[in-house]
Amino acid sequence: MSKYLTIFLMLFSIYSGTSQNNFQEIFKNDIRPSKENLRIDVEDELGNKGYLPISIIKGKKDGPVFTIVAGVHGFEYPPIMATQELLQEINPENLTGTLLIIPIANIGSFYTRTPFMNPQDNVNLNGAFPGNSSGTITEKLAFLISENIIPVTDVFLDIHGGDACEDLIPFVCYYNNKNKPKQTQKAQELSEISGFEYVVSYPYTIADDEAAKYVFKQAVQDGKTALSIECGKLGNVQKEAVSTIKNGVYNMLKEMKMYQKTTLPKTNFTLLNNQTYIRSNENGIFYSKYKAGDSVKKGDKVGYTTDEFGNVIAEYIADTSGIILYKLATPPINDGDTVMCISTHL
Repeated sequence: MSKYLTIFLMLFSIYSGTSQNNFQEIFKNDIRPSKENLRIDVEDELGNKGYLPISIIKGKKDGPVFTIVAGVHGFEYPPIMATQELLQEINPENLTGTLLIIPIANIGSFYTRTPFMNPQDNVNLNGAFPGNSSGTITEKLAFLISENIIPVTDVFLDIHGGDACEDLIPFVCYYNNKNKPKQTQKAQELSEISGFEYVVSYPYTIADDEAAKYVFKQAVQDGKTALSIECGKLGNVQKEAVSTIKNGVYNMLKEMKMYQKTTLPKTNFTLLNNQTYIRSNENGIFYSKYKAGDSVKKGDKVGYTTDEFGNVIAEYIADTSGIILYKLATPPINDGDTVMCISTHL
């Protein structure tokens, strides 16, 4: 047995847990460096069963808690594959602080290859926060994250990609929460040093007593430094997207003085802080010559929908000039679907 493997086995242990108490016990213990992998079982009153996988990686030295969540939508594969590689690459001996990594938050969606929703209860996890302790399985998963993971976190990173029908350009984003200027400033700084070409700022308009719905918006509402990566598209694994996500994570960890790793040189970034959404009002077959990253001008026809016989039933016009951040990229279109998001800098 090699020396490296011996050290590896000494430092890394695998633990299979069945309750939230297991997480709290492992998180609070003083064993450093260490890595513990556990599954927190979740079951609702309808008999739906699942679990939340989480890896707790404690560095040799104490420090910040950085949480990484992937697979909130189980069809978004590049974030999931990037966290798989991060779990293998990060050495606790070289880490300061603690990493909490949820490699696949929505197991129900992932294993059934279902876009957006958990088919067990037909609920979108990224619309269920803060969750419900007595709700359906997805609502319980959201509650578990809200009550156990977010409170102990200093920086919360939610990683997404283009789902089965979405084309998008890689970007990193944060909420401009003016009520929490310190946390917002840190989220902006981490976004800007991530290495992503596009940095997107979203307005933050919800009150403290409103449901956050989105997972990283829940972290913002709870006063945490929170941001999100969007990278990958169309329900496929692109090696470049996986690499881009990992580089972004390593750049953020380096900025936090938690982990030193050479990544791609920092690129100049474009700040986008104004988003316009085009949505459909019909079911049909969608056509567009545009792709994510294309520039459009106000008044451009960016797509159209036909019925099953090829008759045009709707046309979509850009309300503003800007860059297509993401768009529908497959033929089926439903009433209420987001046709595209056009973003620009005010």
